[in-house]
Order: sequence, then structure tokens, then C-alpha cells
Amino acid sequence: MGETLNGTTGLDIDNEIRLLQEKLKELRAEEASEQAITLALKDFGLQRAIVYGWPNTYVFTKAMGEMLIGDLKENLPVVIIRPTIISSTYKEPFPGWVEGIRTIDSIAVGYGKGKLTFFLCDIDAIVDVIPADMVVNAILAAMAAHANQPGEVIYQVGSSMRNPLRYSNLHDYGFRFFTKKPWINKDGTPVKVGKVKVMGSMASFHRYMTVRYLLFLKGLEVVNTAFCQYFKGTYVDLSRKIKFVMRLVELYKPYLFFKGVFDDMNTEKLQMAVRENTTEADIFYFDPKCINWDDYLMNVHLPGVVKYVFK
Repeated sequence: MGETLNGTTGLDIDNEIRLLQEKLKELRAEEASEQAITLALKDFGLQRAIVYGWPNTYVFTKAMGEMLIGDLKENLPVVIIRPTIISSTYKEPFPGWVEGIRTIDSIAVGYGKGKLTFFLCDIDAIVDVIPADMVVNAILAAMAAHANQPGEVIYQVGSSMRNPLRYSNLHDYGFRFFTKKPWINKDGTPVKVGKVKVMGSMASFHRYMTVRYLLFLKGLEVVNTAFCQYFKGTYVDLSRKIKFVMRLVELYKPYLFFKGVFDDMNTEKLQMAVRENTTEADIFYFDPKCINWDDYLMNVHLPGVVKYVFK
């Protein structure tokens, strides 16, 4: 069907659908609950993604989508936009607008509410962020540039190459913002935040989880058995939460320790074309070099997250 990340041959979307249907049929034959089916299919999708070199089903299905477009486009002009982590708006329709909890926003919410005390990442790694309105402007510019021009062009829309932001920057901005403007909880009490403990490797994370939670969970299991399942509810709840955290970490691990940057040469050329061919270049802005991260995060993004996302 298309080129895989690890060079493994034999990727066929019809076959992937067939395998998925067979797995679903097998689970239903076992009379598995809907919750068990959902979890099993997530695991199955992850296994299939890893076979071909993708870290999870999210990027695996995106890749297959692009393969389908390549096969079916015929003579239609095709533009593929690949934005990185999309953050709140830079300017339009107004600065700081965001809808729903995005990737980095969930971190801000957890930290600002005092619930996030440690974080796992390479603190010096680049976190590739681009405001939502810049993505929209890049899409509009690309549509205009390639209308009625057969071919396929891919635009990487991000900031990692031309204006990199690092996890260490996010760490600092979050602490400064919520120290200066703490979130007020439902009781009317300001939530005090501290410096987040950053674990820079999976090994340190596993050590932390073992010492802090897994040993206690094992002890609780023994006590629960000795007391005839008296603590079963507590044990099951804690076990579920730990498994959820471990699953999330495995899911996001490829991004938390990602070392690369994205080549946005095509996007840079598109920006140059917009500047040369239109008098409205200032309206269709999508140059990441114009972002002052200190001003954007402290005065636009984090206030926007607090206003539109915090509950």
C-alpha cells in the first residue's frame, strides 16, 4: 500500500480491516464486555502499528489515510497539511482562544490545579507547538497556491526548525504563570504550585512508580487477601489508576523523548510566495519565527487555557 517507517513490507489496509474484524468477532464469541472489547482493540491496534514502525494507532491511521489519498487522487491536486501540536490562537479570531483540552493544555490544567507534581520527558527536547490560527492560514494559503494544479505537496506546519520551544521553557513558564496568577478552586482558595519533579528517563519513572505505588499496591494485595477481600474496592481502584498511568506513559513515550525536528522547507517557500504575490500577507500569517514564546505563553496561551478550559 505504501512505505512503512521501519521498511516492513506487506502493509495493506484491506488486510488490516479484515484482521480487526476477525479480532472483534473472536472477542464477541468469548462474550467479552464492551469495556474489555474496547481495551483489547486498542491493544490490538497498537500491536499492528508497531509491526510497521509507528508508535501508536494515531499516527498509524494518519499514515494509512495519506496512503489512500495517494492511491485514489488520480489527477486531483492534493495538499497534505501536517501540523504539529496545535495550541491556542495567536491572534484570530482573538488571542488565546482554545476549545477542549489539547495535548499540552492537559499538562497546564493538571499543573495549575495542583494535581501534577511530576512529569516524564527529556527536559532539553523540543516540543513542537504551533498556534491554531497559523495552521488555518497555512491551509488557506496552500489551497490558493495549488488550486487546479495536479500533483501532491506536503506541508509541515510547526515551529521546531525555525523557532524551537523546549520542555524546559514550558516548565519555567508554567511555574512563573501559576505562581503569579494561581488558579482559584471551588472553595475560593488559591492553589499553590511548586516546581514539577522531572524524570528524564523511563528507568527513573519505573523506579518512582515502584517505590511510590507498586510496592504499596503489592502490600495492599497481601492485606486484602488476609482480610478476606475487605480492601478489594480500594485495591481494584488503585490498580486501575496505576495501569491507566502506565498505559498513558507508554502511549506518549515516543513524543516525550522525541529528538527530531520537522523539515518545513515547503512551508517556508509557501510563506515567501504569499509575501510576494499578495498585499494581504499580514492577514495570512503563519511564520513561526514571529512568535515570542515568552509573551505568547505568559500573556496569551496560559490565560486562554485558564479562561476556556479550566472548570
